[in-house]
Amino acid sequence: MTRSNLTKLCVAVSGINAIDNPGPGIGIARSLKEDPELDVRVIGLAYDALEPGVYMDWLIDKAYVIPYPSGGGEGFLERLRYIHDECGLNCIIPNLDAELPVYIRYAEELNKLGIRLMVPTMSQFKLRSKDRLPELAKAMKIRVPPTRVVQTDEQFATSLSEFGMPVIVKGVFYEAYTAHTTNEAYGHYRSLAAKWGFPIIVQQLVKGDELNVVGVGDGNGKSLGAVAMKKMSITSLGKVWSAVSVRNEAMLQAAENFVEVHRWNGPFELECIVSDDDLYLIEINPRFPAWTYFATGCGVNLPSRMLRRLCGLPVGELPSYAAGKMFMRYTYEIVTDLDRFRQVVTQGETP
Repeated sequence: MTRSNLTKLCVAVSGINAIDNPGPGIGIARSLKEDPELDVRVIGLAYDALEPGVYMDWLIDKAYVIPYPSGGGEGFLERLRYIHDECGLNCIIPNLDAELPVYIRYAEELNKLGIRLMVPTMSQFKLRSKDRLPELAKAMKIRVPPTRVVQTDEQFATSLSEFGMPVIVKGVFYEAYTAHTTNEAYGHYRSLAAKWGFPIIVQQLVKGDELNVVGVGDGNGKSLGAVAMKKMSITSLGKVWSAVSVRNEAMLQAAENFVEVHRWNGPFELECIVSDDDLYLIEINPRFPAWTYFATGCGVNLPSRMLRRLCGLPVGELPSYAAGKMFMRYTYEIVTDLDRFRQVVTQGETP
């Protein structure tokens, strides 16, 4: 197929902060570029001029700095309108938890502009709240570690007495810390309560292999594909550095159950622990994870399949993949001209 015969699309992706705590955007851009039947122009949406993806012009064709999606999101939406007028966006793939509520709120308005999104509804998005994990796990027919949702100091003390040490102390939306002593547990409890408010989630620590699965739901109860991996090493921030693909049928079935029961629309990640052949759900993320390209490397190009679904293009049969593929993250340096940085800072976009 010649270049001129390829389907041309313009797609914006966020999360192009390819740093020690990487966003998913670069892996998604790489996946989209590797579909041999598509000619995808990738627009990077950055929140800072120093996000490395801004300067990775072999993957990000043009980048724009956008405002944080705070307040009502009107300024955020206005910036997207400007980018659409400049580039003619077909789709946006949002990749950060904090921006998803704004995209969900304005999905219909963006669709009227001709910009397609594949995002969950607000009620679906709220399912990922950590205090609803037991309810979700039941519907998915898997287990959760013993968990308590606490609102008071007394309830927190009771949960520590019940579980013993170590425990995991979680904010209701973000952050989770392992505590090995009571003093450490109370420190995390007070810090999370001050930062995110109540409730606080206390979870008994389950030791085992960390397995994650990335998938995409079509919004009608069907899966567009899923790939599972086992973490081999992680960074000091808890991000996967190396992994191996696995075919844990219980976990893959749990992902199918999640998509079917909740009619999930768009990408998701399940984080699980396998202990003595028991599968425990730890967390659900309502977006692509940073390791999404691993699925593409295994033969399941989820960003491309989602894009095809959004644009009414042939998606193809549900692909399979082999266990035993290895993923290794690495560091890389690029050298660019300072004028490019100056333009991003002063004009909010690359040349």
